[in-house]
Amino acid sequence: MPDPKTPNEHPLANILVNVIVPVLILSYLSKDPDLQARLGKIARPWHIGPLKAMILALALPLGYGAWYYLKTRKGNFFSALGLVSVLLSGGLTVYLWNKNGTVKPNAGLLFGIKEALIPLVLGVAILFSHRTATPLIRVFLYNDSIFDIPKIENRVTAISAQADYERLLLRATQLFAASFFLSSLLNLVLAQWFFLGFNAQAIDALETYNAIIAKLTGWGFAVIGVPIMIFLFFTLRCLVKGLGALTGMKDDELMLPR
Repeated sequence: MPDPKTPNEHPLANILVNVIVPVLILSYLSKDPDLQARLGKIARPWHIGPLKAMILALALPLGYGAWYYLKTRKGNFFSALGLVSVLLSGGLTVYLWNKNGTVKPNAGLLFGIKEALIPLVLGVAILFSHRTATPLIRVFLYNDSIFDIPKIENRVTAISAQADYERLLLRATQLFAASFFLSSLLNLVLAQWFFLGFNAQAIDALETYNAIIAKLTGWGFAVIGVPIMIFLFFTLRCLVKGLGALTGMKDDELMLPR
């Protein structure tokens, strides 16, 4: 059970710091003042250049994650994934940016692979964890903060339905893992779509690169996050329906009151 003294992370603050603000920074602060002057355009006071904008956009979620950990002294799996994603984005950007202000031509493919990698690894881990002592589905979905697991498992034991129970959890695990495989595929496709037509040798290639990353961050949250949430809700309903059919228990008996 969670420690009542530990403050919960506010979801709006999480979205604001990890998605909205970085998108705004990359979208509006990335223009290079010197380049704007050479192109005959007006340089605004908030134009700090692509490098500084990228550093600031990456530093915000990184700093927020560190601050939350120091405040709560507790790790968070999804925060850790976010941290890994930020570090991968920063490292990949350093590799892709050339010293002459251009970008390596395979930027779209490499960034797409980076975006697809984390959900792919997580999906594989969920599948392989099923036969371990700590299946990940029991961490994320089928846990004692949602379900009355002791009551369910006592009923399963009483009716000698352990084999059917394990098969039901395996099917739920496969559905749950499939949601991350879907996320991985959508991440890859979305990256290829936004990098389509990107001129890596253009004079403003770094600014354009940052603008694409901003679009990926913002649209990825909606285009990928919403279908995944629908998929997870479907998995949860299948699990509840299957447990009800197996044990004869009603939904309010299976799930803890909210």
